Amino acid sequence: MNDNPIRVLLADDHAVLRAGLRALLATQPDLEVVGESGEGGEAVRLTESLRPDVLLLDVTMPGNERLAALRAARQRAPQTRVLLLTMHEDESLLREALGLGAVGYVLKKAAESELLTAIRAVARGEAYIDPALTKVMIDGYLGREEHTAASAALPGGLSPREVDVLRLTAEGYANKEIAEKLSISVKTVETHKAHIAEKLGTKSRVEWLRLARAMGLLG
Repeated sequence: MNDNPIRVLLADDHAVLRAGLRALLATQPDLEVVGESGEGGEAVRLTESLRPDVLLLDVTMPGNERLAALRAARQRAPQTRVLLLTMHEDESLLREALGLGAVGYVLKKAAESELLTAIRAVARGEAYIDPALTKVMIDGYLGREEHTAASAALPGGLSPREVDVLRLTAEGYANKEIAEKLSISVKTVETHKAHIAEKLGTKSRVEWLRLARAMGLLG
């Protein structure tokens, strides 16, 4: 087991917000702030030199166009996982960010516990999307004929009912319990599961649990 703290670099142009984030992370023994920046170019240089585990990055940084710092950080320090912190509840922005290599997306209005969960998740190598954006992603994703950048974080082609079955299965419910909760037959649940397995390419409940968590479906 690795006892080293998760090394985090803070990048946001609001000094007050950075101070709040620094104070929050200082209360967590498994998290360490190794640097901070209020400007895009500097944030990229620090990421390259400090090699943090997680770069907590604002979407728009002074001195850079939108997501430019994300693109540059991924090129110069590919081992650093980028978690975007933003006020924008924008599906197109989210898909663009995922396509450029971000592995997490958290809203600035999120609870402190949500942010801490996100940092730890991406540090473990998982994708993390703010639960408030889950419905936005699903609504925008389902029904598309072509894959988009969002496919990096969402399994492709699931229907809304299949998403429900995926969530309840990941939560540990048996087929009969799922049928009762969704007011459908056990046979229909089994059919949905077969479709999910085909679309995801796996029947593993562990893998379904990981995907459901990445989608923000689990409370």
